[in-house]
Amino acid sequence: MKLAFFTTPTLTTIFKKLVTYYFILTPQELEWWRTDPESFVIVTCGDAPKYSLRPSIESLYSAVFHEYSKTLAPVLVDLVKETFVIVPPDNNQAILNKDAIYNAVGLAAFDLYDEIDFDNWLVSTLLEELKIKHSNYRVIRRRVALLIGCWSGVKMSADHQPAVFAAMLDLLKNDEDMVVKITAANTITLAIDDFDFNLDIFLEYLGPIFGALFDLLKEAENCDTKLKVLQVLYFIIERVGSNIEPYYEGLIQYLPIIWNESETHNLLRVAVVTSLVKLVKSIGHMNKSEDVYNFVISVISLSTDINNDSHIYLLEDGLDLWIAVLENIPCISDDLFLLFKNVLRLMAVSTENLEICLGIIDAYIILSPDQILQVYGEAIVQSFAELLTDLKSEGEIRVMRNLDTFLLVNCPASAVILKPLFPQIFKAVYAGESLPTLMGLYLSIISRIILESQETFVEMIRNIAPSMGHSEDEVFRAIVDIWLKKMPVITQPARKKLLALALCTLLMSDLNFVYDKFCGILLAVVEVLNDITRFDENGAHIDSLLYTQHDIVLEGSGSFETEHDVRLKSFHMKDPVHRIVLEEFLVNHVRELQRRLEPTMFNQLVQTVDSETMDMANEFLKLQWSPDQ
Repeated sequence: MKLAFFTTPTLTTIFKKLVTYYFILTPQELEWWRTDPESFVIVTCGDAPKYSLRPSIESLYSAVFHEYSKTLAPVLVDLVKETFVIVPPDNNQAILNKDAIYNAVGLAAFDLYDEIDFDNWLVSTLLEELKIKHSNYRVIRRRVALLIGCWSGVKMSADHQPAVFAAMLDLLKNDEDMVVKITAANTITLAIDDFDFNLDIFLEYLGPIFGALFDLLKEAENCDTKLKVLQVLYFIIERVGSNIEPYYEGLIQYLPIIWNESETHNLLRVAVVTSLVKLVKSIGHMNKSEDVYNFVISVISLSTDINNDSHIYLLEDGLDLWIAVLENIPCISDDLFLLFKNVLRLMAVSTENLEICLGIIDAYIILSPDQILQVYGEAIVQSFAELLTDLKSEGEIRVMRNLDTFLLVNCPASAVILKPLFPQIFKAVYAGESLPTLMGLYLSIISRIILESQETFVEMIRNIAPSMGHSEDEVFRAIVDIWLKKMPVITQPARKKLLALALCTLLMSDLNFVYDKFCGILLAVVEVLNDITRFDENGAHIDSLLYTQHDIVLEGSGSFETEHDVRLKSFHMKDPVHRIVLEEFLVNHVRELQRRLEPTMFNQLVQTVDSETMDMANEFLKLQWSPDQ
């Protein structure tokens, strides 16, 4: 039935009626353009009402053309050929007819890929038409800008990018029609979003284009227009990164004005927050102006305040801004410190944004560990304890990573403050948690506890033993058995080394325990050594995870680093994993064990080690021992 109705003559008639009649701008639309240009753009180029005539007609046209492109493409190509002649500025009807045909080509761009030589058309006609500044030609200038935007991601040579950027910059001049300027701004977004976008070419136009867009932002009166232009600006910021630094000052000084004017326009406020995020991330530091800094902090505070209704709209972007500030600020301020309470309140009411909230806590503890632990430590522990009662494995993994970070940056204080959370971790290991990632984190935390304070480790064993229904010694041995069993499934070298360091420390424990576990511990540590040991040109052993200041400098060279990255590297420099040579650590502990024991007892201990393990161990230990001595 469809084939019977949609014959070639019928399709051609429908097509021509749509393009040459319904696509023509009406006198009412032109009057609307003249009297309220900003509203005209928002409605005709944005999310137009579903039941408005023009968007409905264009939707029908797109559907018909896509379905019958083989039939209709030649008809449209013939119409396009008629437009190659530049029409006189005083011929309004010819201008409107050309506008309608250009609209048809733009809407069908993807279906015309092989039918139209857009590059040639752009150079020979379209760019030339943009140079005609007669008032009547504003219709063509606007449509050509739209057309370039439609085709920039379809079929336009990268060689034409300079000409396009120059043309759009010209359309952004102060004396240009407002509708044309807003359209040109949107076309710039489409042009730099193209797969073949060349940043080096665009940088030649960045300053003038950014300045012109900023002028347009200030000129706009409609909040929706400001929103549209602001979206173009922050998309440019995202694309050019730190190259924006010479040009952003005016914008960041103007954002507080937009913020204050848009109290009832939440979407515009969201755009302001997003712009701040892009700016902070792109330039890599906070603006030095105290007024700007205070404004940013107030925006974060409002966006993340659960008692403020607008947080519903602003929260997601506000959290992004918060973590961007934390990662790019050199030191904590009083206002930023006091803001920490908001993240705890957010986690208390919902886990929807748990990932980024925990990331914010991580950033705070790395920024100012002593201060955060001292003032907020107990509240953090309470918050984590409540979270852990309901979280699935993915959420628990994220919380455990936080705890590991706490112990990394300030192990002595964290081992005390986080103590209420440790029994759950010890019990999970005792129960033999099956998820390798989670087990690895549990054992990492326990390892840091052992390396910091064996007394705390013993206290935790004593704490959980009654609820396990076994003696402290039995629980201790069971945990170590599971530990040794799980070592092979832990894949991260740094984590395996941390666990190996803690196992070496356990060699100084109760003699009966050491006698039973010596072979297993030795095998586990030696296997880690095999994984992390490299050799220099002389064949000497090198711990590949050992950090030097030289290594840190090399690691960061040639790449963008935030203040957060620098702080984190500083803590890693102090991490036992990167500070202690595992081979030396094992040798020293075995020697200390040998020193403590009588020769006969030590020989008996050595006899518990199988020959294969002993052969591997001798590669590193080089002690005068053997299972036969």
